[in-house]
Amino acid sequence: MRNLFGGLVAVLMAVGPITVARADVARDEHSYAHLDEVRVKHVYLDLDISFEKKQLAGFAELSLDWEKPEAKRLDLDTRDLSVERVSAQRADGSWSNASFSLAKRDAKFGSHLTIRLKDAAPKVRVYYHTAPEASGLQWLEPAQTLGKQKPFMFSQAQAIHARSFAPLQDTPSVRFTYRARITAPDGIRVVMSADNEPGSDGKQGFRFNMPQPIPSYLLAIAAGDIASKQVGPRSYVWTEPGRLDAVAKEFEDIEAMIAAAEKLYGPYRWGRYDMLVLPPSFPFGGMENPRLSFLTPTLIAGDKSLVNVVAHELAHSWSGNLATNGTWRDLWLNESFTSYVENRIVEAVFGVDQAQMDQVVGQQELLAEMKELPEKDQHLVLDLAGRDPDEAFSGVPYQKGEWMLRTLEQRFGRDKFDAVVRAWFDEHAFQSVSTEQFLDFFGTRLLDAKDAPIHRADLDPWLHQPGVPKSALLAHSAKLEAIDGALADFVAGKKDAAALNAKTWVTAEWVHFLNGYSEKANAAQMAALDAAYGLTQRRNREIAMRWFLAGIRAGYTPMRDALRAHLIEIGRRKLMMPLWSELAKTPENKAWAIEVYRTARAGLHPKHARQLRGDLDAILGRALRRRPESRYSSVQALADDVARHGGVLDEARVNRLRYLDGTPKDATRWIDTGWAIRLWRLAAPQVTEAG
Repeated sequence: MRNLFGGLVAVLMAVGPITVARADVARDEHSYAHLDEVRVKHVYLDLDISFEKKQLAGFAELSLDWEKPEAKRLDLDTRDLSVERVSAQRADGSWSNASFSLAKRDAKFGSHLTIRLKDAAPKVRVYYHTAPEASGLQWLEPAQTLGKQKPFMFSQAQAIHARSFAPLQDTPSVRFTYRARITAPDGIRVVMSADNEPGSDGKQGFRFNMPQPIPSYLLAIAAGDIASKQVGPRSYVWTEPGRLDAVAKEFEDIEAMIAAAEKLYGPYRWGRYDMLVLPPSFPFGGMENPRLSFLTPTLIAGDKSLVNVVAHELAHSWSGNLATNGTWRDLWLNESFTSYVENRIVEAVFGVDQAQMDQVVGQQELLAEMKELPEKDQHLVLDLAGRDPDEAFSGVPYQKGEWMLRTLEQRFGRDKFDAVVRAWFDEHAFQSVSTEQFLDFFGTRLLDAKDAPIHRADLDPWLHQPGVPKSALLAHSAKLEAIDGALADFVAGKKDAAALNAKTWVTAEWVHFLNGYSEKANAAQMAALDAAYGLTQRRNREIAMRWFLAGIRAGYTPMRDALRAHLIEIGRRKLMMPLWSELAKTPENKAWAIEVYRTARAGLHPKHARQLRGDLDAILGRALRRRPESRYSSVQALADDVARHGGVLDEARVNRLRYLDGTPKDATRWIDTGWAIRLWRLAAPQVTEAG
């Protein structure tokens, strides 16, 4: 509806023409594309959604920019796509069939699609359909939605999952504009990370246009019973009708957030900023798809206490979406700057106290996480050779990098640092960037001066070494320091629950308290806290997850029904995996968790199912080790390992496994190869069910 959003076009035009600079990357190790030969510059998608088949089907038309016309080949990334045919456009505009080959599937990177051309074709069309198990799509039955009447589908392309629903050069080194026409069953609304017209009925297909160039991981689509409501001059919220008003109320401050970010870092360059709140199985807090951020419903706390996640996704409009990591080794460039900008937005809109508390909690949780992370994954610049780039995601690129940027701000002064950060975004807008470019840019403007308080070499421990440098300054919050004292008195029995005066605590205060209390919790004290503050029934999921974690450790059983509901309802990995892991540590809790898991697994996102398969593969690998002493010693030992990784081998299965070849397996007998293979055949269906 052009007339409705005409004013936004004027805003976009005001920032000037968009120029796209290319990253200095000829080959991304996570992509089959040869970027020194040809690059995709525009994509047109014409697809039909079938919930019955759980597939997208149609074609992708790729407009090409040839670096080496003599190459006459196009290499694309796919994963589990069925390619039916390929057409190439001639110079005169006509089309003809083109030969292609689809290589054997690689478990991490999918299948290499090679298209052979007679000449440097300006456009290529790939006709295909997706697989029901596409790693970047999740298909939900009506029962898994809020309304319970219509199915739902949504995508999650980061890091390299766009290739599972479109044949692309699936690397952040390539940026493209796109248009799309998507058809769907009657009563189903389709939205994409592009212009979305709230009044469209989709009878001739829903049409979309993304005029700014994006990397493939920001391509996004969702379809279901979706309604919209305007919450700002350039913002709508989209979600299932039953939670529309609650979502609109929760995010009504979005324009203030956009304005605060613009004041700091320059104009918002994407025209619209809409938000889509998905069903609970969405595995993350949010995904920064431009023009339409995807968000988890766990943010809807009723008191705006979790809108920092929205601030984070909005911040990506400058960091990540605008200036993008060229490869996944440099993920920190996206997430560190975004975490820093997020905190500055929170400070501007919600006050210094809130921003300081968020910093303290973030740093403390990073230090706790690092105790469990391999040293190689504690570097900001990661070695991901041969690894799935999903493995790059931890608290390190977010919090360690934010900590480094905060250190630069403190040492150079906020005004001086702000000017350089803004220039970084302005001069790298719609570009893919590297750590080396960061060092050169910040070196020239800050680090290389003789009297600089920090030089380039001082960043090496942050970028290329594990841990946090000893010189790093810890964030401080007077409010949280007061809570530390109250917690010590409460644990020691010097102060009862009511005396904590915690009824006015905000989310960060409760998170800080429960993080400190969790390992010291006991059931009697938790009962007193529950009576005073109703923590078991809290709908704030950040508080609830930490409360449940403490309760599992303390053996506080009155929370069991609420914990069960949480595990079944919530698909966000951050809010469920610590709980499953803790439950698996004792036989009693494990048995209860297995029963809950049977209900919860239907709502798992494909990413979680895929991770479970990877864990089971590793478990099978141990069972097959050549040296007997390196294998599992018993069925129960193996079953325990499966449970620790989120799988299920219940008592009946274990007993069945013990006698597969007529011989009981116990601690006195090594598991042999044949037994292990038969185990896998029994365990594998669980993955299918979970997915």
